Amino acid sequence: MLRFWTSRSRLEKSLVILFILSLPFIQPSIFSDGRGYYSYLRSPLIDHDLQFAGDWHSPPIEILRDCRGCPEAAKQYWNNPANQLLVFQLNQHIYANPITKTGHLPNFYSVGPAMLWSPFVAFAHLAVLVADRLGAQITPDGRSWPYVIALSGATALYGFLGLYLSFLLARKYVGELWAFWATVGIWFASSMPVAMYMEPSWSHAHSAFSVALFLWYWDRSRPSRSPKQWLLLGLIAGLMVDVYLANAVFILAPALECAVAYAQAWRLRRAGAGLAWRSLQSHLLFSAGVVVGFLPMLITREIVFGNPLALGMYANVPWNWKSPVFRAVLFSAKHGIFVCTPILLLAVLGLFALCRLDRWLGWTCLLSAAAFYCLIAVYPWWTGVYSFGNRFFISLTPVFILGLAAAFSFAARLWGDSQTAARRLVPLTVLLIVWNFGMLYQWSHYLFFPDGVGDVSWSEVLYNQFRIVPQQILADASAKIAQPPQQK
Repeated sequence: MLRFWTSRSRLEKSLVILFILSLPFIQPSIFSDGRGYYSYLRSPLIDHDLQFAGDWHSPPIEILRDCRGCPEAAKQYWNNPANQLLVFQLNQHIYANPITKTGHLPNFYSVGPAMLWSPFVAFAHLAVLVADRLGAQITPDGRSWPYVIALSGATALYGFLGLYLSFLLARKYVGELWAFWATVGIWFASSMPVAMYMEPSWSHAHSAFSVALFLWYWDRSRPSRSPKQWLLLGLIAGLMVDVYLANAVFILAPALECAVAYAQAWRLRRAGAGLAWRSLQSHLLFSAGVVVGFLPMLITREIVFGNPLALGMYANVPWNWKSPVFRAVLFSAKHGIFVCTPILLLAVLGLFALCRLDRWLGWTCLLSAAAFYCLIAVYPWWTGVYSFGNRFFISLTPVFILGLAAAFSFAARLWGDSQTAARRLVPLTVLLIVWNFGMLYQWSHYLFFPDGVGDVSWSEVLYNQFRIVPQQILADASAKIAQPPQQK
């Protein structure tokens, strides 16, 4: 471990130190969508089933005992409107999920976050059981503070690993300085802090990690990928989709490779028969890896819904196929990514500079980002409802880091002097970070569209940013300092 640390560059160490210094800002919690993601871990770990009854609601023990293994008893209980928990409002309509045909409370959230949390939460569970035996009296129910802290710390760690892998990928194509500041900029001037620190039970930090791992390994093995590497890439792709279904758009990267390989084989005709056969074998291995990696999702859907391809309520609500909200996704006053997190505009423009550095990587990132953007534009809940900016685009964190790093590198070449570029670009990045921190403070303190309802007055937002936020931060700090020590 010491040798690994000493072999790291100064900027790599700086990223690690920044992460350690940021840990006190974690707000351990399991909230909203997080209950759905976490229930895929808590229910089998604590209740030894996938009924989820104890994850949203605690019915009488007699009801639970009657419902176990008896779909009819479960139906009678959960079909009672007073006991239905998963009720959603969309476009002035109410959608209530009844009990499934297998007798389970429906849970349409993805299983990937639970898979990534499992080593940390399982260790916390073991520690709680041991502590309970020693008289600590900590409830081993999957909801007490050790579980929540383990989950929250794991989320922050996965978010950082996604940032670090993105930094390594960007450093391969631009100077390390620009890769570092692009990583720091996207880390603290986008919606990423919400996913890593403020809402750790959501899936977005895990999504950024899984996409970064996929793109990093895809690029690393790109020059001459062996059959084993194709299989491993497929397994990573399966995990990436387990975490968040929309991440399937990144499979475009190997899909484009496949298309090029077959086009080359077709041009060579007979001489290319061997190339086509080898390509087919590799691509079948990749496909098998994707299926195996995606099996946890398929298995849980079969158990809960009785159909491995069930989409739950996503198939029962109208999508925006006829009227995609392309403009609103980018420029909405409440959830537009370029309005709420303006650093992403520089990152997207930088993708065109990335195409000049590496055409294959640049166009792959551009096409994947465009496909993701189109998918969110037709998605019924495109706003993310309770969301700072547009939280869905946190999945594109590695793409944004690559784009911003390429933009910084391009600007440095225009100015012809790295020191001159640094004197201009670093303060700009810091300014965007400070601006984002102010916006995050407004969002978290209910000054700026906390519930996604109502109009946004940007004159009021700007006033808050320059007058209210600094005053409240100073007041909070003064109150904290003046607070008397707790009596033991």
